This record gives sequence, structure tokens and C-alpha cells, in this order.
Amino acid sequence: MRFLRINSITSGVARRIFVSSTTAHRKCSTQHQPQETPSYIHRTGSEPLKYYSVGQCMKLTANKYPDRDFIISCDEKIRLTFEEALRKSDKLAAGLLNAGLQKGDTVGIWSPNYEFWIISMIAMARAGLVCVTLNPAYQLPELDYCIKKVGIKAIIAPEEFRKQKFYEMLKALVADTKNNSSSPLRHIIINSDKNLSDALRYDDLLNYSSESDLSAIDKLQSTISPESCFNIQFTSGTTGRSKAARVSHFSLVNCGYEIGKRYDFHNNYARICVNNPLFHAYGTSISILVALTHGSALILPAPHFTPELSLRALRDENANVVYGTPTMFVDLIAKQKEMNMKLPKIDIANTAGAICTPQLVKDIEKHLNAEKVRSIYGLTETTSAVFQSMLDDHNENIQSTVGALCDHVEAKVIDENGNIVPFGQPGELCIRSYLTLMDYFDDEGKTKEVLSADKWLRTGDQFVIHENGYGQIVGRLKEMIIRGGENIYPKEIEDFINTHSNVKEAHVIGIPDERLGEEVAAFIRVNDESKPLTKEEIHEFCKGKLAHFKIPKYVFTVDEFPRTVSGKIQKFKFLDVYSHLLDDIVKGKREKVQN
Repeated sequence: MRFLRINSITSGVARRIFVSSTTAHRKCSTQHQPQETPSYIHRTGSEPLKYYSVGQCMKLTANKYPDRDFIISCDEKIRLTFEEALRKSDKLAAGLLNAGLQKGDTVGIWSPNYEFWIISMIAMARAGLVCVTLNPAYQLPELDYCIKKVGIKAIIAPEEFRKQKFYEMLKALVADTKNNSSSPLRHIIINSDKNLSDALRYDDLLNYSSESDLSAIDKLQSTISPESCFNIQFTSGTTGRSKAARVSHFSLVNCGYEIGKRYDFHNNYARICVNNPLFHAYGTSISILVALTHGSALILPAPHFTPELSLRALRDENANVVYGTPTMFVDLIAKQKEMNMKLPKIDIANTAGAICTPQLVKDIEKHLNAEKVRSIYGLTETTSAVFQSMLDDHNENIQSTVGALCDHVEAKVIDENGNIVPFGQPGELCIRSYLTLMDYFDDEGKTKEVLSADKWLRTGDQFVIHENGYGQIVGRLKEMIIRGGENIYPKEIEDFINTHSNVKEAHVIGIPDERLGEEVAAFIRVNDESKPLTKEEIHEFCKGKLAHFKIPKYVFTVDEFPRTVSGKIQKFKFLDVYSHLLDDIVKGKREKVQN
């Protein structure tokens, strides 16, 4: 077994702080340091990092806990133990290779939360394929961009879900592929009982694998390097063009292990009710990889978050851990007040995506029978968690901090000149660790913007690190809206709305929303002032072209935008300048929008 040790050398640091993994949140080794101690911490781990691929990790856990529940899909009425899930994953892995895919090929999963989502991800790991996680809300232009960007050879999807016609959209892309050899897409794999033209049936790939095929998959594991890329996640940027972050097996396995370990899942069987989408880092790392590394159960209440079904899953499956964004917890509490269901004791209610309000913490404790409310902060570019609550924190801590720095991670906060600021002062958070992305796929320029030659990742978040090792988000340096845990970048929406024939100029911001944290609002200058654009017209224009959560909820036609002398738009002034338009929405709040 090979162990990786993080190098703690960093330039410009007058004094390094090495924080014990058991005492970081209570006592930091800064008692006799000067007040102006630089905001730098290296939190060493209590045990070495693990040198396994995701596929090897699955086999180890299945051998250790063969009969434990692993996947419980309540809506589908599917229940798989670790041993059953491993065999099913290997059958699919063999089926994918038999279909002509080769080790290193990229394969997408484009689906809500179904059992086959998890099996497909593990199968790709066992087959040596690269798993591309795609937002199920994507429309055709967004999907087509992702396919061409990273060369997706195959996509696994359901036939349809609600209004989203996955098969029909993929069939259109396949038809385009026949007429355009530059498209990499060769296979669409549909989880359906029907025999659909231009598609492979998911079940057929499972059923046509022989025992010798399964043996070959097992032998393949020793050839898959833990340091190779396994997961690609798309993350937008201020340019409006999605970037494809590449993450290694090594990062995923260790991130999952460290997250679960902090919550003591290695000593206690966690039965996790997963409300968050699987395609997100909250789903891949904090859900699936935590379960893989600790032998935990993943309870999927429904393909899409539905409060009533989530409450029933908590009760019927005796869950002791529940995941979700603060917005999801608001909805769960509202539904529980209505249904007054008898719920089991929840050991940990874990939130991510935004800070919980004091009232929300109290409501989670009271109405969801939760003993501990905990939080995680991270980015796609850091695989997932960078800061995480400690198990014995007080619940009140998550109202003001995002937890303590994770093990095997270095963190510093810098000013605009790259100098480290003192503890307690805001600046940009930078991270160096095993968990940072390998790079942005085929984008050396963007990679260098965020990842320095000495492997420090610039997060773009305005942050404060305290001397006790806890972190606090102050604002966002990136121009980003967080709507119910979804990261939305205004430039992409602006670029699309600006293609409307009657739009002269459009700018998008987030405005405060009590339930979602922020909502998307578009401010538009029109070409023909006699024809102001309505919200309904913009919605219809965006429908089918932008994911539903990116479509502006509010649309305002304005005459001018606040600008600097040089002509630069001053978005941070929008809420004040347009207060007469927003009074009924923000109810007097004038929170500054960060650039």
C-alpha cells in the first residue's frame, strides 16, 4: 500500500499551524502567538490516506459487509445489499465493455435519483471508464455542449421523468451524430422495458454478461490507477461556459472516507436518507463515496425531492442520518407540521449549500427529531468537503461557521495581492490537498487561473478562518447565485437572453428569497420601448434552452443600469437602485450583492 503525505511547505508563511485532528475545534496551538498570526492552517490526519480506486473500495466493502443494505430505492421498491450491488455493477461493467467501450472512455449518467444511477457509477469504476455526471435538468443545447466538450461516448438515462423526455432528446442527438461524424456519442443506454430504436436496453447489458466476463472485470481492478481520472463534473464560470472538472479515484475515495469518519460512520451503521441529487458532489462524494468507504446504506426516497416521500422513507426505513440543503429542510419541516408523522431519532441532519438560520436549526431539532445538525462546505473543484462540522459541536455552531478544516488539508486566506491575511480577517480562501481537482478538461488556461504551480486552489470565495480552525463564508468573489443549493452563474443566462430580438442588454442577479436563499432576477433594456418584455415571454423564450432553475423568476424592464465612470456595470447597486421594483419581493431588505 502506498501512502501520500501532503507537503506543508508554503511561501510567505511566518508560522505554520499543525492542528490535532481531535482537538482542532476546542483548542488551537496559537495561545502564545502574536495577534497578527497569518491565516494559515495545515490539519494533519490521524491516519494515512488510502491508495485505492473506487472499484477496489467497493470490493473491499462488499467483502466486509456483504449482507448489509447498501441501496434502498423506495419509489422503485428495490433493495440491494453490498454483495448484490457489487455483482450487479460488475455485470453492467462487463456489458459496457462488451458494447465496445474501452478503458478510459467517458460515459455520462443523465438521470434523477434512481437505483441504476449508483450501479452505473460503480460499474464505470470497475470497468475503468470515466463517469461524467450530468444535471438531469439540462436541455438539449446544454447536453450537446457537455458531450462534445469531454467526448462522451455513451449516456445512461431513463426513458423519461415528468416533463423531461430523456430518450427523445438523446435520439435527436444520435440522429445528428449520423449526419455529423464529429460528435463522439455512439451509444444511448435507456433504463426501460421497451425496445427503443437507436438505443440499448440497460437490462440487456446486465443480462448478457457471462461468469468469465465477471472474472475479467475482477482482474481488471489491478490495472486501474487510483491517481487516474474517474469523475468529471461540470461547473459553470463567470464566462458562462461550463468547465469540466476532472477528479481522481484517489480524491473521491479519501474524501468519502474522511467525511464519514468525522461523523463516526466507521463505528456506527449509518442509514442515510439522500434528498440531494446524485449528480452533484453532494451526491457523488458525500453520499455514494461515504457509503462505499464505511458500509453505509443509501436510502433514495424518490427520483426527485418530494417532502412527503422523504418523511415516509425516514420513518419506514428507520433512517438515522438525513442529507439535504437548507431549502430542502425548510420543505421537510413544513410537510412534517402538516402530517405530524412519527419519525425515528435522527442522529445527524447534514446540510450543505448555504448557512442555516438559527430558527431552521431549532425547527430541524424539534420537527425532524434530529439530535445533531451539522454542515459541510466544499466545491466541485475540491471533490466535496473542505470544512465540516465536528461530531461534538454545538448545533448553534452551524449558524455562523461551516465547520472545522478537514484532515489532510491546508488552507490559507489571501488578499488581492496574494498575501496571507491575519486570522479573523476576510480574503479569498485557498486550498491545497489531495482533494483538489486534477484540472479542467482540455482547458489549460482556466486550470492555471484556479490552480497554481505549487497546487494551491483559489476558491473564489470570500472567507474568514478563525484561530480555532473553523471557517466562515463572508461573501462570494465569483459572480454567482446560490438558489436552493444550486450554483447559478449569471453570465450564461445573460448571454442567452441577449439573443432575444427585443433585448438590448440584460443583466442577472440574485435577490433574497426566504425559502431558497436567492432567486434569479433579470433586468432588461429593450430595443423597442413600446414593447416591454414580460416574465411570461422570457420564460417561454428560455424554456427548453436553459435548465428550469436558471430561468429568471423575476423579470424587470429598465431604462438604464448603474455603471462606473468607465462604463462597467455595478451589480452590487441593483437592489438599491431598483428598490422601487423590488419592495414587494425583498420586503425592505437591501442586502449587498457581491461581485
